[in-house]
Amino acid sequence: MSENHYGFYFDASKCNGCKACHIICKSRFNGEQGVIPRRVYEYVGGQYQANHDGTITSSTFAYYTSVSCNHCNKPACTEVCPTGASRKRSSDGLVVVDQNECIGCGRCSRACPYDAPQLDPIRRVMVKCDGCLDLLQQGQQPLCVSGCPQRALDFGTVAELKRKYPMAEFANVAPLPDKDTTKPNLLIKPNKLSRPSGSAVGKIENLSEV
Repeated sequence: MSENHYGFYFDASKCNGCKACHIICKSRFNGEQGVIPRRVYEYVGGQYQANHDGTITSSTFAYYTSVSCNHCNKPACTEVCPTGASRKRSSDGLVVVDQNECIGCGRCSRACPYDAPQLDPIRRVMVKCDGCLDLLQQGQQPLCVSGCPQRALDFGTVAELKRKYPMAEFANVAPLPDKDTTKPNLLIKPNKLSRPSGSAVGKIENLSEV
């Protein structure tokens, strides 16, 4: 892992599920229906019980997780791309798709546990987060970061993010997969209700949106 490579930070304790990041990212890509480069998962679970004394015992919980491409250190998408269109840049660690070489086969989408690469049904090429590379080159932040009203997102090198957010851990909350699968460059400060990756006590409530 190079700590000089870019990654995202997500503060689950601040996110209120407004989905501004989801909308601004989709707008950037002018995404067709079903193309959602950044998704906000609503993860819920638990149960409640009415007691004989009229009180209620509850173990219910709900929280949000905003996810796009995590620019992984072991990106599954690049390993299966037959043309080399999907690649990880050695200079900054961003995982990008060269749409001039992409044939739209969808192998990268099927391999990625975060559902990051998605097929544009009109152009028949894969689209995914590139960290808003054009904005980075102008010294600006990705749109999802600057557009988050709760300031729950941040972006920078892994070293910078670890210094700014020493309590954050690499992607470690449900419904995300085990971080060791692809070693994502995503640091998360959990919500107090967050369950660990692999937990089966909850479910994604908004599957139709993500």
